[in-house]
Amino acid sequence: MALALPIDDALPALRAALASHGRAVLQAPPGAGKTTRVPLDLLASGLVEGRILMLEPRRLAARAAAERMAATLGEEVGQTVGYRIRGDSRVSRATRIEVVTEGILTRQIQADPDLPGIGLVIFDEFHERSLQADLGLALAWEVRGALREDLQIVVMSATLDAAPVAALLEDAPMVTSEGRAFPVETRHLERPKGPRERIEAVTADLVARAMGETEGGVLVFLPGEGEIRRTEGLLKGRLPADADIRPLFGAMELKAQRAAIAPSPAGRRKVVLATAIAETSLTIEDVRVVVDAGLARRARFDPNSGMSRLVTDRVTRAEAEQRRGRAGRVAPGICYRAWTRGEEGGLAAFPPPEIAAADLTGLALDLAQWGAEPGDLAFLTPPPEGALAEARALLADLGALDAAGRLTDHGAALARLPVHPRLGHMLALAGRQAADLAALLADRDPLRGAGTDLRLRLEALRDPRRFAAEHGEIASRAGLERIRAEARRLSRAAPDAAPPLSPAEMAALAYPDRIGLRRKGDDPRWLLSGGKGAAMDPGDPLAGQRLIVALDLDGDAREARLRLGAALGEAELRGLYADRIAEIPVCQWSKRDRRVEARLQERFGALVLTDRHWKDAPEEAVAAAALEGLRDLGLQALKPSAAFDLLRARLALARNEMPGLPDPSEDALLAEAEDWLLPYLGRARSAADLKALDPGPALAARLGWDEAQALDRFAPPHYTTPLGRRIAIDYGAEAPEITLRLQEMFGETRHPMVGGRPLRVTLLSPAGRPVQTTMDLPGFWTSSYADVRKDMRGRYPRHPWPEDPTAADPTLRAKPRGS
Repeated sequence: MALALPIDDALPALRAALASHGRAVLQAPPGAGKTTRVPLDLLASGLVEGRILMLEPRRLAARAAAERMAATLGEEVGQTVGYRIRGDSRVSRATRIEVVTEGILTRQIQADPDLPGIGLVIFDEFHERSLQADLGLALAWEVRGALREDLQIVVMSATLDAAPVAALLEDAPMVTSEGRAFPVETRHLERPKGPRERIEAVTADLVARAMGETEGGVLVFLPGEGEIRRTEGLLKGRLPADADIRPLFGAMELKAQRAAIAPSPAGRRKVVLATAIAETSLTIEDVRVVVDAGLARRARFDPNSGMSRLVTDRVTRAEAEQRRGRAGRVAPGICYRAWTRGEEGGLAAFPPPEIAAADLTGLALDLAQWGAEPGDLAFLTPPPEGALAEARALLADLGALDAAGRLTDHGAALARLPVHPRLGHMLALAGRQAADLAALLADRDPLRGAGTDLRLRLEALRDPRRFAAEHGEIASRAGLERIRAEARRLSRAAPDAAPPLSPAEMAALAYPDRIGLRRKGDDPRWLLSGGKGAAMDPGDPLAGQRLIVALDLDGDAREARLRLGAALGEAELRGLYADRIAEIPVCQWSKRDRRVEARLQERFGALVLTDRHWKDAPEEAVAAAALEGLRDLGLQALKPSAAFDLLRARLALARNEMPGLPDPSEDALLAEAEDWLLPYLGRARSAADLKALDPGPALAARLGWDEAQALDRFAPPHYTTPLGRRIAIDYGAEAPEITLRLQEMFGETRHPMVGGRPLRVTLLSPAGRPVQTTMDLPGFWTSSYADVRKDMRGRYPRHPWPEDPTAADPTLRAKPRGS
């Protein structure tokens, strides 16, 4: 009889939910037994017609879950219970429960949307929120709604808030297992880790301490293989003689993985150095102690490589609690944390869903293959619009999507290849010869720090012994072997025949946006075809190359440092992309030289491969470039006349009453300069040519006859005096203003008006000096004029100073001398 597990109490409610609704969300803590118990129970219940497909986020967990369920049945894997993961499968005609990794389900649905023969899909460890799990659930839910009403779905999670998932699945029943755990004591660091203290050293110290203070197996959480290997090295010689160190990570050989999971021999203690793979699905025997380094690896879009990469981040509180719980599965335990109690509050609550931060190129390809927009599918977290748009732009650049965003035949071929679309594009066009390079670019650099040249990596990959003899020992032989195995797998998936290409040509197929042209100057700096910049150390072997392909960059936003690249010949570039290299006529304003530059340029993306003078550039192109220069320099770059300034001022006044008139502000005039100034620029090619141009006639010509007449009536350019003389009105002051001799206004009994407002009138003495400024001429005549007359008669006796100026005739003349 099987050992009782906490999940057993929840199984009747789960069966009832499936019987009534065909769907359910199961929440059960780590260690409850859901991964191995639920599929077997539902199979035995008779509720499921057809096979049960269970998704696991990791290959190791998928294989281990299948093996444990098969052992429960007393069978070999591949009979009732099998698995299917990347590069390995154990299934047969008798298989009723198939454990698969998440990408497998997506491909199955895309190939056979009605999922023939499958009655139930279980999403295990959904709380990890991997992109493929989110997509798989969205597709499976659509299949259930459109094609397979009988398809049953169960979502299982350890820490996820189940309510949003249940709501996504149209109020699916929620089933909760309380689980069972022994108490776990938590011990923190007494002081924060110093900035120069490596996490491997801190973790090794905690492991050594734990071995002296506790009993039973020790499970150590580290972010990746590199940290595991370095910690293993630091622990050698520091542990008791009865301790066995067992690394555990996804890329290990199966035999080593099983040794880490299996119970320790009698009298031995096991120290398992594991990645997050050991957080939930796996059952590791004998563990009583957990040491948590406090770091986790997450998939994020890496603009440096153009694909998703695993980045190291601080663990979240939810992850830390899951890891802590591993110490209390079989007995009371202890958890050592590599951070202080005070640092705990700074941890995020939950890890971010992968869809919010990862490269979405593969998702965009899957959506195009499915023929759906994100809003058409049930995503718990919708993909960010900006990241999805970038992904679709890349797919269009690779020829996977047409102009309407639909999947092309080439895109369909890429969707069938088990690699990133960049690498799939390279494999589809270059064939099996590109398998080594595709595997290399999909993995971590096995020669990190050995310069930037791609050729060194390929040499190490193709002949490790010779490479080691010529260049020294390879830092990561395990990583190199992993890449070699993946290359063999990709070689089987790639097309057979293709014309021979150099590694640089193949790399350029995968990275058409990362082809770099050396900038002018002595420093090794390149402009990339996608518009970004790259640089490298002057001593690097690639530093003298004119053209390169940038395969990995350090992430600097302004100008990234090259970490991996390949030298590309111009003939190779032209051979690959002849259809995308075009001669472009360029007529533009040079801010540096302050003149129009007319060039004929041969371009590939942002790269200018050849550049020559454009002798017969059309006048309209030159004028448009000159206008671009004027917008850079401003209206002050022209030769504004008094007539231009006057017209702008009149328009500014009149627009309050007549908003249909042109806006005379500098911003508006420059923004709309194509409408009024462009035809007047002629062959202006430089700042000096612009300085000789008066924009007055151009702005005046912009007004239609009716507009000009209305403007003249509302804000005339001149005032006609009682003598019939026209005086320019100054519209540049606070109020429109005229200045004239006092005697010229004799006989005027109404104050001059402009635009419905009084003109400011400055009256001058016969000598031309201001004697009065007024905006009420009749009031001046009746009040202040008498004092002005008294003062002025003695100074200017030859000029008329009548007692009643309103009855006198206007004049500019003086009495003859002696009269």
